Amino acid sequence: MTTSLDYKFKIAAQPWEFDEIKKLNYETFVKEIPQHKASKPGMLIDKFHDENTYIICVSEDELLGMLAVRAKRPFSLDKKIDNLDSYLPADRTMCEVRLLAAKKTCRHSRVLRGLLAETVKYCEDHEYDLAIISGVLNQQRLYRHLGFVPFGPIVGSEDARFQPMYLTVQAHAKSRRPLGRHISPDNTDSNPNFLPGPVNIAPSVGQAFSAPAISHRCDEYIQIHNETRELLKKLVNSKQVEIFAGSGTLANDVIAGQLSLLSQKGLILSNGEFGKRIINQAARFDLNFKTISIPSATPFNTKTIEKEINRMPDIKWIWAVHCETSTGMLNDVDMLKKISAEHEILLCLDCISSVGNINVDLQDVYLASAVSSKGLASFPGLSMVFYNHQIKPPKKNLPACIDLQKYAASNGIPFTISSNLVCALRAAIKNLDIDKKLEQTFAISALLRRKLLQIGISPIVSEEHASTQVITIQLDKKFDSGKIGDQLKDAGFLLSYQSSYLLKHNWIQICLMSDFSTRLLKAIPLTLERLLAAYHNP
Repeated sequence: MTTSLDYKFKIAAQPWEFDEIKKLNYETFVKEIPQHKASKPGMLIDKFHDENTYIICVSEDELLGMLAVRAKRPFSLDKKIDNLDSYLPADRTMCEVRLLAAKKTCRHSRVLRGLLAETVKYCEDHEYDLAIISGVLNQQRLYRHLGFVPFGPIVGSEDARFQPMYLTVQAHAKSRRPLGRHISPDNTDSNPNFLPGPVNIAPSVGQAFSAPAISHRCDEYIQIHNETRELLKKLVNSKQVEIFAGSGTLANDVIAGQLSLLSQKGLILSNGEFGKRIINQAARFDLNFKTISIPSATPFNTKTIEKEINRMPDIKWIWAVHCETSTGMLNDVDMLKKISAEHEILLCLDCISSVGNINVDLQDVYLASAVSSKGLASFPGLSMVFYNHQIKPPKKNLPACIDLQKYAASNGIPFTISSNLVCALRAAIKNLDIDKKLEQTFAISALLRRKLLQIGISPIVSEEHASTQVITIQLDKKFDSGKIGDQLKDAGFLLSYQSSYLLKHNWIQICLMSDFSTRLLKAIPLTLERLLAAYHNP
């Protein structure tokens, strides 16, 4: 139930409310719009009355407006439009909205918007993601503002003409005048987010972020900062962690800065876009290193790495990406730990897309990077570097913002940092149930892979070596991934396809780092199949 000043919007439940509904039905659709003959003087009982859910606007004991929602086929529009479904988006759970009416003294947008807002909430609660309606012709502008899409021919009689329209929850969320709770950040069904970031934010995380900012020098913040560090260390089994105001690129620069202090040769492993990026960052720091670069979506093996190490026994560190976000490849950290231990080599990891998404154990890892968004499900803007050794003062100057020792020597807070971001991160880690998340993601990832294979699309990384959170697919060269991505976005699915490397390879990514319903996940392959079948590239 929603209250707006003296107007109350609710689902009809009281006997007097149903009596008033029948009276307003009579006044509107018998006397004013002669669509029906009354079955009882002064009252009109809808033929679907027992199947309708009535959403009403009342003020004290007076009914001001109403509409009815019904999900049982056939709909009234089924009888007015041949092959109704051919006009509508595929793979949706549908309901019909009818009998929109208001008393003549209350016919303004406030009542209409309130009724529709309550209807959006009702549809979300019952997992209806498409509503159809016969829109009054003189209200078309308002309907369009709210996200309604006209379809098919005008229906009705000469005295009462209506434009059939539909509304998807996604389209309504993007409309110029959205309504209802679907715009809240935690409502994942109404805004299905299959991006690697930003991810959907839980209400408790949003509330923590919205708290009044406090000084990073006050005792209250120091306690919050230290508690957040302890939660992070416990999550990944690391002895130490420092938090930085910046992205994952900054955290990897911190790692590069620390490796520059060793003045020793290293080995960087690359089998994707983010492996290439750490090679670039290492070069910017003028590190002494060799690379093992293999094709994207190809797993590393022990033999290849050890062959390179045996060829160059002066290698003292290895740097690799754990989850290669560009392809969905999950590189074998246990293998890398074993090799590093056997050859007494320091292991560094980019764990930006793995921490918070899967169980990560950073024991015996020299340095590792992560971020506040993605798996940890907080706002972007913070990154972190984990380590297990004592940080000594550097023998050469590093830029202050990436000098790990400066953080270690200052209780982790050498510079200004946003209390809002750290409070949000703390709340997100407290929310995280990694075992439950793994179980759920494993099941839905397997389901999605099966559905994709059924329409003839194979993820570029085999299931054996794949992260469950990132599924990258390559489209045939006759399709343009950018255009298909735009069409998927228009259909309401937020997928990753706009990065330069994705466009270059004609890839589209489905990332499972946010919460959403399995029903919406199943709709992706079906929608993709329909778009590919209808694709035209002039």
